[in-house]
Amino acid sequence: MTEKEKKLLSSLGICAKAGRVIFGVPLICEAMRKGGAKRPLIVVEASDTSENTHKRITDKCAYYNVKHCRISVDSEGLSAALGKIGVVAAVAVTDEQLTILVEKNL
Repeated sequence: MTEKEKKLLSSLGICAKAGRVIFGVPLICEAMRKGGAKRPLIVVEASDTSENTHKRITDKCAYYNVKHCRISVDSEGLSAALGKIGVVAAVAVTDEQLTILVEKNL
């Protein structure tokens, strides 16, 4: 794992501890649809998501004008960085300042 990936995962961990993230594709898609204060500002997707999941996230982000990036870390590495048990395919950040922190480390 590169230094840049470690910094990115660390910044996502900070977002998770602050309670400003949404875990999982279904919850992210629902939050984009609803909008409001908990609207995702950036979606970070793991490298090993299925083609269907990748298309779903990409299409939703394009439609709702939300930033999207696919990182080179797999879903197990992403979930470990966020302190979650199980697999996390994607995570969305809902805070403007924390979004800036994540984007700086992309």
